[in-house]
Amino acid sequence: MSVAKVIEISAASPSSFEDAIRRGIETASKTVKGIQGAWISEQKVQVTDDQVSEFRVTMRISFVVKDS
Repeated sequence: MSVAKVIEISAASPSSFEDAIRRGIETASKTVKGIQGAWISEQKVQVTDDQVSEFRVTMRISFVVKDS
């Protein structure tokens, strides 16, 4: 039997949503072990001077806390 936990994080990138997702997963994996997947719950952009200046994502990351 496996038990998983889900946490919610936000991440940002100046270049793309995909890069924001990668950065978020990489940063979370420094302290969270056993990451199994992520669900992107929100995507938004920051606009400066009529141009997209930052891509932001909110995601839920699941990881195993007990595996037997």
